[in-house]
Amino acid sequence: MKRKVYLDYSATTMVDSSVLESVNEIVKTSYANPNSVHDLGINSKSVIDKSIENITNYFGIDKDEIIFTSGSSESNNTVIKGLIERSNRKKIITTYQEHSSIISPLSYLQSKGYIVEFVKLDSNGLVDIDDLRSKLDSNTLLVSICLVSSELGILFNTSEVFEVVKEYDKEIYTHSDITQALGKVKINLGNIDMASFSGHKIYTFKGIGGLIKKKNIKLVPLIHGGSSTTIFRSGTPSTELIYSLSCAFDLFKDSIDNKYDYVFKLNNKIRCYLSKYDDIVINSTENSIPHILNFSIIGRNSSDTQKYFNDRGIYISTKSACSSDKNMSMVVKNMYGEERAISSVRVSLSYRTTLEEVDCFLEVLKEYMNNGNS
Repeated sequence: MKRKVYLDYSATTMVDSSVLESVNEIVKTSYANPNSVHDLGINSKSVIDKSIENITNYFGIDKDEIIFTSGSSESNNTVIKGLIERSNRKKIITTYQEHSSIISPLSYLQSKGYIVEFVKLDSNGLVDIDDLRSKLDSNTLLVSICLVSSELGILFNTSEVFEVVKEYDKEIYTHSDITQALGKVKINLGNIDMASFSGHKIYTFKGIGGLIKKKNIKLVPLIHGGSSTTIFRSGTPSTELIYSLSCAFDLFKDSIDNKYDYVFKLNNKIRCYLSKYDDIVINSTENSIPHILNFSIIGRNSSDTQKYFNDRGIYISTKSACSSDKNMSMVVKNMYGEERAISSVRVSLSYRTTLEEVDCFLEVLKEYMNNGNS
């Protein structure tokens, strides 16, 4: 039987069994439209209200500061496209480390005459504050910096970045895609006006996510229509999916530190093994969280490496699963150059990754380094 070692948790996670079981019960009992005023509808709305309370308590925000979306891509697009009709400003500042659901809508805005500037990063991948200051001006509408990058796992200095932004001009909006950070590190929203996240990265279903938005911020909705939990995103609320998202928060909200320490040990074991090879370079930096380890095997093509591992039941990625279909990681290329980009792979770990799975990965890696692409 072919082994199955899943090391692609940053692409998506499996639905947790406890979440699935809980949702199955809700499907049976709370199926009515939560907008309905009869008893069954009121019951469904009650489930949603309790879910909202659980999620907003975790973030320390008000109940009307959460918008449920289909995931981070919709949340990111809602921020970027929803702001432009509310302001005459035309500049957005971001980084090359952002998810494609940030880069693509920004490219769209560029075609409409908006200015997109990419702030420089230092040698550890953090935002260069001096360069940021040089780019801020009276035309700046938004600064969007992810909390953790999806390919290199860099934990950005967003607290410092957004403090600088707000000191310069409180009218500049700040946004962070916190998808890769949620459930892995503690999150302080601080000077963040808006934050996006997805459920499928934290052991619940695809198709549910959120946008945190401070109550004083007005957005033009992407979706207009019927009544929902907020005026900023129409559509009949999905009781089951919202409930499943709340259940997923229960999996980590009281145990982040212990889970982080465990993943750190797994990451360190892999790093120590990689250091034995002169032709392997680690692309993740000292500021990367341990859940994401990106490295390049110089002289080997990323796709060939992934196929070798896949054929042996080890599942890793060559770049973000949502990135465009190109031959190399543009994130790695922008930071390190083409040679490392065409040979980079990403291993993403979870607190559910076992030591035995890591050993299997290292065993196959040893074979690959000794035998080449055979």
